[in-house]
Amino acid sequence: MGTEALTPVTDVTVVVTQGGVSLRGSVETIYKGMNAFGVGKRLRIIVLAMFRVLAGISIFCLFALAQQPTSAWQEEVRRCAAAQDWTAAMSIVDREIARAPRDMDIRAWRARVLLWSGKVAEAEHEYHDILTAVPNDPDNWMALANVYSRESRTQDALEALNRAVELDPKRADLHAARGRALRVADNRSEAKLEFRRALELDPTSKEAELGLLSLRSEPRHEMRVGVNTDLFSFVGPNDLQGLSFTSHWTPRWKTSVSENFYQRAGTDAETSVASVTGKLPRMGALTVGGAAAHHNNVIPKNEAFFDYDQGWRLAGGKLLHGLEIIYGQHWYWYTTARILTINEMTLFYLPHDWTWSVGLTGARSHFSGTGAEWRPSGLTRIGFPISAWDERRLQGNVFFAVGTENFAQVDQIGTFSSQTYGGGLRFQLTERHDVTGFAAYQKRTQDRTQTSFGFTYGFRF
Repeated sequence: MGTEALTPVTDVTVVVTQGGVSLRGSVETIYKGMNAFGVGKRLRIIVLAMFRVLAGISIFCLFALAQQPTSAWQEEVRRCAAAQDWTAAMSIVDREIARAPRDMDIRAWRARVLLWSGKVAEAEHEYHDILTAVPNDPDNWMALANVYSRESRTQDALEALNRAVELDPKRADLHAARGRALRVADNRSEAKLEFRRALELDPTSKEAELGLLSLRSEPRHEMRVGVNTDLFSFVGPNDLQGLSFTSHWTPRWKTSVSENFYQRAGTDAETSVASVTGKLPRMGALTVGGAAAHHNNVIPKNEAFFDYDQGWRLAGGKLLHGLEIIYGQHWYWYTTARILTINEMTLFYLPHDWTWSVGLTGARSHFSGTGAEWRPSGLTRIGFPISAWDERRLQGNVFFAVGTENFAQVDQIGTFSSQTYGGGLRFQLTERHDVTGFAAYQKRTQDRTQTSFGFTYGFRF
């Protein structure tokens, strides 16, 4: 082989750079080394193929090692979010942002954590910053739409989703998200088209399939029948049978009519009640109604009433998810008395579908030949879920009321105070059928008591 100097072939290294992976050392160097040794052409091809395989394996391993830390911190964030440890989740994300401040994907994780933790306004600001840097990412537009939805800004959510669909019109999840927003905006026909488009793009999309199912003709009418009995320790029982019919003509308009039949102190009476409810977005609902009766001097001969209902969703609240306030006034005209009641009920929506309501009532009584007098009363009630099986739901409630009264019916004329204890159950048989029941015990002054119980059955069509 002589004394010719050999060209080294070991100067081949794999380096991972920010732009990718490169091989240092050239094919030319390898060829020179093999030529120096007198290696044949076929053997040189085999050796070079082996180098390429080894280089490919090295590149794959290095990429896997490079990706592992990213997956690790994301999983850590998810674990913290599942435990609602928002401080720890945010510190992990901020650490990654400090490592790569221009990585918008990490900034998007920060926005997600802010939204999950209930900091909706901060999440919106974060997404705006991200979209300023990368305005053509449909995922970030869809995420911003989720923020708007949490803030009940339906139109803004739709505009963000429109932009996302423009950027990538062939993504089924974007069309399904737009379908959900259109459904919330009560644009059912457009929502149906979006869900169908999503299924055309992805026939396996459960989200789109469920979206179409949710747009099936929902029940617009409800019929409810019920009976109620009051047992007194000082007089004979009272009985009530009722029939009501409620119609949701549009999402904004509802009407209700009912007919009630009374048996009190051996006297029959009947009353007819009608009301109409109008709803406006962000303005609440107003109900106005009245009643007329064949009273026979045992029930009011005429009634008039109105209620105003306003609710708020409290995003991110751990102890309070929502709040609803109902204010109403009710006028009763008896044969010998005029009564006005002013009612206020506050309903708190708690975690795990629990509710707590507190109500106050002031009653102004004015009998013929006497002056007017105000009497207060109050009520508190706790509602809670008990069990669920598929469509079936069982819910319960307990309540306590206390107050005074200076009006009633012929067998209760006079002033009394009372404490009432009771509870109820609601059993949802199917989506269209339910049964409710209640029982209550009232202890009055003068050692008098009242026991009440009843049930109603409702079906929707």
